[in-house]
Formats: sequence, structure tokens, C-alpha cells
Amino acid sequence: MRKVTAGFFHSVDGVIEAPNLWQFDAFDDELGALLGESMSKIDTVLMGRIGWQEWAGYWPTASADADFGAFINNMPKYVASHTLRQDQLAWQNSTLIASDLLDFVRDLKSKPGGEIAVMGGVSLARQLFFAGLLEELTLITHPVVAGRGKRMFEPTDPVTRLELKKSFSTSKGNVISVYGLKPA
Repeated sequence: MRKVTAGFFHSVDGVIEAPNLWQFDAFDDELGALLGESMSKIDTVLMGRIGWQEWAGYWPTASADADFGAFINNMPKYVASHTLRQDQLAWQNSTLIASDLLDFVRDLKSKPGGEIAVMGGVSLARQLFFAGLLEELTLITHPVVAGRGKRMFEPTDPVTRLELKKSFSTSKGNVISVYGLKPA
């Protein structure tokens, strides 16, 4: 069975939106190695509509970060959206999830392949996490208070026990924490 993962840059106060505004110089070689290792395991990406639209407007022609650009542009991307149509998904290797999201992900997990990563989709990651379909949530906490912006979890989310699978820090003070749902 394939594993579904998600990872987000995260401020100390829980903001994950627009890390380019608060990440500053905290991105270090250890994070680069971690992301490279993670990318080597992934062969399928799940995206939400908003993240897909933002990334589709940037990555196909981006000149910065060529390694990630080549990775994400060539990766099969499945897009969860109730408003987009397949003919609107011009970014290469993008496919609209036409069926029920949870059924689609369960089916995808049962097929052979590498890891399935949720990228560019906070709401999507949260939905899969609470449905028990996201096995690992990695939060890369940067040593900064962002103040405002979207957070991973909402005040209306249910109380949910987590299990810390691993945690370590980097030379620039980032804390990487990998969580899963605590077994019942």
C-alpha cells in the first residue's frame, strides 16, 4: 500500500501561507537535503484547486529552483476541484479528480508506485488527514513569528491525537516534526 504524505513550511505561530514572506534566510542545506530525499520517493502529487492554479501559473516557466521545477513539471498531478474542468488543466501531467476524492485516494493508494504527496493544498491535506488517508504530516517550523496568514488547522477542527514519528532541528534553527494520527 502506498503512503500519502504532506509537508509544509510553518512559522512558530502556525502560519503556513506564503512562506516566501517570512522564511528569510532560514532555508539551509539540511532542509535542501530533506526535500531532495523526500522528492526521490514521490511519484504522484495531489493538489487542491488554489494551489494548482498558483503553481500552474509559476512553475512551467520558472527559471529559479530548476531542480524542483523539473520535478513538479514532470510529475503526474491529480487536482481536487469542483469548479475546474479537465480542459482547463493546461499544465503538463495534470488530471482532474472526477470521482469522490476519498475513494480516488484510497484507489490510488492501492496501486503500485512510490509515495503520493499532497502539495499546494492545505485544505486538501487537512481533509485527507482527518479521513485517515494521510499517513505523515511534516511541519518544517522556521524560527519566526509570521503574525497572520492561513494555518494548517482550523479552530473548528476536532480534537485529534497525533503521534510524533520523528523530529530534528537544523543548523539554522528549523525544527522538522513528522506526525501521524495516533493509533486508537
